[in-house]
Amino acid sequence: MGNFVGHYIAHSMGVRSILLSFDALCVSHLVACKVMSTLKTSRLGSITARFSKAECVLILITMVWGGTFLLVQHALTSSGPMFFVGLRFAAAATIVALFSWRSLRGFTRLELKAGFFIGTAIMFGYGLQTVGLQTIPSSQSAFITALYVPFVPLLQWLVLGRRPGLMPSIGIVMAFTGLMLLSGPNGAALNFSQGEIVTLISAIAIAAEIILISAYAGKVDVRRVTVVQLATASILSFLMVVPSGEAIPDFSWLLLISAVGLGAASAIIQVAMNWAQKSVSPTRATLIYAGEPVWAGIVGRIAGERLPGIALLGALLIVAAVIVSELKTKGKTPSESDEKQGNQACE
Repeated sequence: MGNFVGHYIAHSMGVRSILLSFDALCVSHLVACKVMSTLKTSRLGSITARFSKAECVLILITMVWGGTFLLVQHALTSSGPMFFVGLRFAAAATIVALFSWRSLRGFTRLELKAGFFIGTAIMFGYGLQTVGLQTIPSSQSAFITALYVPFVPLLQWLVLGRRPGLMPSIGIVMAFTGLMLLSGPNGAALNFSQGEIVTLISAIAIAAEIILISAYAGKVDVRRVTVVQLATASILSFLMVVPSGEAIPDFSWLLLISAVGLGAASAIIQVAMNWAQKSVSPTRATLIYAGEPVWAGIVGRIAGERLPGIALLGALLIVAAVIVSELKTKGKTPSESDEKQGNQACE
């Protein structure tokens, strides 16, 4: 009887311990489920808050701007490149002037000088880019144009004597390697086509534009200088029509809508960039802008353009070079803009 009672008590204790263990397991499972649910919610929240509204605007800008390469290429079926560039920037200058006419009084000599130099760089940059689009795919043009980012420290070194740091130097090497791969078998022998050469020169001109804008920043009124530089780019482009052997095109709705549409897009994008970059650091902005040729490649792909595998590898290297050029070494602290980003979540 004693043995039976002992076995019964032992059995009861064993069952009880099993039940307690099972209960603890269930509680642990519920806790784990709640923790996982909380982690998923916080992860989704962090992903949502990772981009501020200003950064979302910049992303949208790169998507729109990436699609303009193909639009320009189609517009060239109705016009020569320099006439189209002149028409495009005439529309942009008119739109900006209409929206900022109250600020256009009292031009200074420095503002006229800055606008002329920057406008000249714009004319060469976008004019030569448009010339190149006559003979190379829009996606290839976009990736070559993106070289202006690593070209900025290179030009500062060659012209101003400012030696680039480690990361910009690596970016320059990666960019030229990517350019050779993007140009196909002839690129390795530095035997570039005419379209690739003029587009490469356009990237250098755009880099010069960036340096000039930085040099005059804070010394001039942005709206007045913007009108002057757009008007200068338009007038100089029209003056280049005759020397380049272009004929004045007949009236075309495609030409008019493309030029006015791109002019309006240029004006809106400029205003949006000025607003967005007040709260977005230059480094983060450049990382977002690195996506511009990617969007151009996607649009070109949808339109039927096909780049070979080695060219795609070169395009990837160029995008990586853009990002690497803006990275800082460990000794530098991140800007407050990087730390404050995400104040307002992208909806």
